Amino acid sequence: MTIYADRPKQLSITDLAAMKQVGDKISCLTAYDASFSALLDLAGIDVILVGDSLGMVIQGHSSTIPVTVEEMVYHTRCVATARKRAFVIADLPFAAYATLEQALQNSARLMQAGGAQMVKLEGSRPEVVGFLVNQGIPVCGHLGLLPQSVNRLGGYRVQGRHPEDAQKILKDAIALEKAGADLLILECVPAKLAGEIARNLGIPVIGIGAGVDCDGQVLVLYDMLNISTGNRPRFSKNFMAEAESIEGAIRHYHQAVKALEFPSAEHCY
Repeated sequence: MTIYADRPKQLSITDLAAMKQVGDKISCLTAYDASFSALLDLAGIDVILVGDSLGMVIQGHSSTIPVTVEEMVYHTRCVATARKRAFVIADLPFAAYATLEQALQNSARLMQAGGAQMVKLEGSRPEVVGFLVNQGIPVCGHLGLLPQSVNRLGGYRVQGRHPEDAQKILKDAIALEKAGADLLILECVPAKLAGEIARNLGIPVIGIGAGVDCDGQVLVLYDMLNISTGNRPRFSKNFMAEAESIEGAIRHYHQAVKALEFPSAEHCY
């Protein structure tokens, strides 16, 4: 008997892959501090994403771009320290993976000092993914709407509506998996496209504004609790509306994802 026998088993990449295989939907929410991390863990949330969305909901910026690596390390450490079961992913922030060396150095910081189990990067960067994976760093890809590229995209818009754009997203998803990504997040893409991608990939696909056919769902915690300072995105839902407590709202979200009750048609494109 080990001294850790009374602790719940931390979820791993293998566990998430197995959930996809048996059709057990993966519940994911963002968190940025120890208190919410512990609460999400208690409610049964499978994955906690320490997102650079903290730039907007914590720091009050209009985008994620001002967030630094050191800020991500700090918030990741707060989250990883407090959770016992949930799998922890940390965002590589804007311009933190412009080169392979930069990607390795910053990913190592998020894992060694921050306690992340996986790092997430935006866009079709299979060369970066492959390099990090070869160094033993698990990677989550992110396609569709890319918040770090909002200035280039001209705003927060649905991606993949046109056939050629949809085909490119599918091709990019396959390339990321071949490069070694163990997880993929699809943001703001048509539900039909997201379902096709989830069926074509062997790795779990987590959707945010991407329909119910993904292998799991993620939302920004502050959006689903209706406490964000900006407008709540169409793909999100106010889970506090019918809850008596924050914990109750989080549990409702977790259960709704598992039961395929969220997202509904009104939250999809």
